[in-house]
This record gives sequence, C-alpha cells and structure tokens, in this order.
Amino acid sequence: MARVKASRTEGGPLLDIRNLKIEATVYPPGEDPRNVTIVDGVSLTLQKGKVLGLIGESGAGKSTIGLSAMGYGRGGVRITGGEVIINGRDILKGGLGGLRRLRGKEVCYVAQSAAAAFNPAHKLMDQVVEATLLHGVASRAEAEKRAVNLFRKLSLPNPETIGDRYPHQVSGGQLQRVMTAMALCSEPDLIVFDEPTTALDVTTQIDVLAAIKDAIRDTGVAALYITHDLAVVAQVSDEIMVLRHGKLVEWGGTRQIIKEPRQEYTNQLVSVHHIEHQEKVPGEAPFLSVKNVTAAYGGGSVDVLKNVSVDIYPGQTLAVVGESGSGKSTLARAITGLLPPREGSINFDGRTLPGRLADRTKDDLRELQMIYQMADVAMNPRQTVGTIIGRPLEFYFGLRGKERDQRVAELLEEIEMGKGFLDRYPAELSGGQKQRVCIARALAAKPKLIICDEVTSALDPLVANGILKLLLNLQSVENVAYLFITHDLATVKSIADSIAVMYRGAVVRYGPKSQVLEPPFDDYTDLLLSSVPEMELGWLEKAISGRRMEAAGN
Repeated sequence: MARVKASRTEGGPLLDIRNLKIEATVYPPGEDPRNVTIVDGVSLTLQKGKVLGLIGESGAGKSTIGLSAMGYGRGGVRITGGEVIINGRDILKGGLGGLRRLRGKEVCYVAQSAAAAFNPAHKLMDQVVEATLLHGVASRAEAEKRAVNLFRKLSLPNPETIGDRYPHQVSGGQLQRVMTAMALCSEPDLIVFDEPTTALDVTTQIDVLAAIKDAIRDTGVAALYITHDLAVVAQVSDEIMVLRHGKLVEWGGTRQIIKEPRQEYTNQLVSVHHIEHQEKVPGEAPFLSVKNVTAAYGGGSVDVLKNVSVDIYPGQTLAVVGESGSGKSTLARAITGLLPPREGSINFDGRTLPGRLADRTKDDLRELQMIYQMADVAMNPRQTVGTIIGRPLEFYFGLRGKERDQRVAELLEEIEMGKGFLDRYPAELSGGQKQRVCIARALAAKPKLIICDEVTSALDPLVANGILKLLLNLQSVENVAYLFITHDLATVKSIADSIAVMYRGAVVRYGPKSQVLEPPFDDYTDLLLSSVPEMELGWLEKAISGRRMEAAGN
C-alpha cells in the first residue's frame, strides 16, 4: 500500500543544497600538501517524491554531492562552504549528534557494491532492520513485517524467509534489492542511490531498476540517483543534473536533457556513438584453443564450467558475455591457471598449458596478461605510475635504470598519457587514466593475449569509448589478441570479432559476431539483447511489459 507521508516543510523542497563547496587535501611527492576543490558552488533542489539523476564522468563530483546530503565526506573530503537543507534545517549546523539522528532515518544510502556493504557474519534480516530499530522508528516485529513487505515489493524470492539467509547465499542482483529494502525500511524522506546497478549484468539490472522505480513510486520517497549511464537514468529520473569537474553543466527535465541538450558537453554524453568495428576473418589456426574444459571450485562436485570450447585467433577479439554467475570470469581463471580444469585442455601458441599456474613457465606468464575491472585495487597505491609500469620490464626482461625509464615513457605515449605521469600516484589519476596505466602494465610484458575482465564497466561512456578505441588501436599495432569479458552488449558490438554467450557454466551460442547477433536467437541470447537499456523514455516499462507477455505466453 502506498505510504502517504506529510512533508515537514509544506510547500518547500525536501532537499535544498545551496552553493555547496567541497575540498580535499592532496600530498604530491616532493611537494607541499595542497587543497583541491572537488565540488565548486553547486546548488540543487529536490521535491518530495521526485527523483533527480546526477550524471557525469569519473571525478565529476556525483557521489561526493550525494554523500553531502548525509553531511558526509569520505576519504578526507571536507564540506567547506554552502548549505545542505533537509526538511527546512541546515544539517551542516546540527553537529555530529544531529547527523547521527539523520542518517538511516531521514536519509538512507544505497551503495554500488552491496556485497561490500553487508556484514557476511550476520543474517540479512538483522541488517535490514538495524537502522529502523536503532532510531526507534518501529518495534522488531513491525520492522520485520515492513521488511518482508519490501522484499515482496522488490520481487525477491521467498520474501518470508529470504531474511534468514546470509549475504553470500543470495545473488548479486538479489543482494542489491535487499540493500534497497534496508534503505526503505525506516521510511526515510530521501534515498541516495549511488550507481546501484553499474556492477550488474543487463538481465539482472532491468529487474533491479524496475523494482527500485516501483518502490519509489509506492512509498513516495525522494531520491538522488547517481550514475554514468544515461540510458539507465532516463528510466528512473524526473530531472537530470549534468556535472563535470565539480561544477554544474546543465540541469533540466529528463526529456529535455535527453532530446534537446543545451550544452555541448551534455550533447556529447547523449550522443556517444559506439565504435563501428569491422569483424575480422579468422586465420587458419587459432592462437588460443580451449577444448572441452570442465572445472569445479575446491575440487567440488558442482561444475562451474561445463564442457567449454572456444578459440581465439592472432590479433582478434573474442567477447565472452552472460549474466553474473554464468562462468565468464571462471573461464578466465581456468585459462590463467588459477582454476585447473578437471577435464579438457588449453592450448596456447602451439603448446598445451599446464593446468596449474605454479607449473607454468615464465614465458607462459609473460605472454598471457590480464587487465582487471577495478583499476583502483589492481595497483599498489604507494607506487608511482613509473614503478607500476616498470615492474614487468624488470621482471621479464631485466631492464634497469635509463633503459627501463625510456621504455616506460614509450608505453605512456602509447596509451596517450605521456611521461608527465611518471611520478604520479594512483590516487592522483582519474578512473580512465588508472585503467590506461593497467593497460600499459600489461603491454610492458609484450604479451600475445590479454584477458580484459570488465575493463570498461565502471567507466562513464566517454571515457569507456576512449579505452575501447585505445585497445583497438593497440591491437592493430601490436597484433595482440583479446579475450574480452563483459556484460555490456554495446561494448561487444564495438570490439568483438567473435562472441561466446555463456549461461550457467556452458557456452550456449558461439561464432563470428555477425552470426551470433543475427536472428533467430536462442531464448537466453534473445533475453540478453532485449535487456540492454536504450536512451528512450519509457523503455523500461516496454521491456518489462514484453517480458510479462512472453511469460504469460509460455
């Protein structure tokens, strides 16, 4: 039943941020500390029951502004100016006690990674009702009743008993919906959604988006929805605010921003054109050949890879797609030797690779490199860019001193950054720059195959496009092959020569890109393709309606 909650500030906005200024202190090596402006004079208002989307590239200030609605600055960030007014009062003047009373009651937060936000040692129900009980909003029995109703509203399976599970006992998409239930349980006035579907595959994302939109509509809660995906924000927002370098670029109704952007930067975001990559014809012999590989974790009896066979040719890209748990990253682990196959073989450049990483030669390791999804955790924060890229040069080729530094500078030019970044630390780089450094580190080993594991999924469209263009250019120069793991079908179309669609550990569709993306489709591939969000108002409702009609027909 819809909740009708009287506004505490009749006629005024629920959230009123005025001339917000936020700073952080950076410590450049060999220099004095200096203050850097993260958010520069941003103002916004949000009415009760409405959704404001915050979009922009990495470092635009989206999450920082969202967290300011809770009076919070993470990682040493400080709110140095302006007002954050919620329900008629400036929360920045209420002291720590006032913020504690606010957080989890009037304002709640839904993080990008639900897996990192839950305590693995406690049951879901205990965590969902914790803030509600802490603030005395409801009794334990009433809070649990609210939680079950929210589980049902969010289309979670077995809503009466799912709260008895631990976080690891539910899927990523289910855990994200449980986190939304946790935010809604205390009946807040405002929820800050911080990239809540970015890490989800498209089939799961559409369910979570629909559940979030329904919950917002039914409860009347207001929301800030932070994302870099315009197609997603177009489905849930009433208005959109475009940010860049901590400043407001444009703010307007969703239809106006999508259809008639007034600023050049907004127009660039809206009209990002996916790369037109012409599929290359395979050569005579595959470079990597995975044959009938079956594998299980920990020697268990449940196979996570089931009779998988794929080939990759020199200078070409195989994209592996599928939902979370389909076996994409597990296939990469088998190829790299982190998960030895129980059956089958992996042949690489004319030789059979040992199943265990420990049994492989130094050349095996050098010629097969990997770039990870989260560049932040793939680099040592205490090492400079020069040291990070130089390490493979020392390890594989014994390069030292000027010879090493010269090659590092060449690699920085190759990734279109330049030697000016040699002495910078990861914390001083943008998300796209960090990923480029990881690419340079992989290239330093002179590999023949690079496994790219969701390398653009955490990046905004403009930066992601730049990374894809860079990878394609490097492929043409170095003739390196890619195994590209992704759940983004637009990325697949941009970079792939061949595609393997995985579902529950098996390859269900495989072949050249032109054939895999051409109908007739199997049911799962059809579901994948139809779940890719489009920058079209009302697309989500049409997609969900189409699913329900198909389900009714079956």
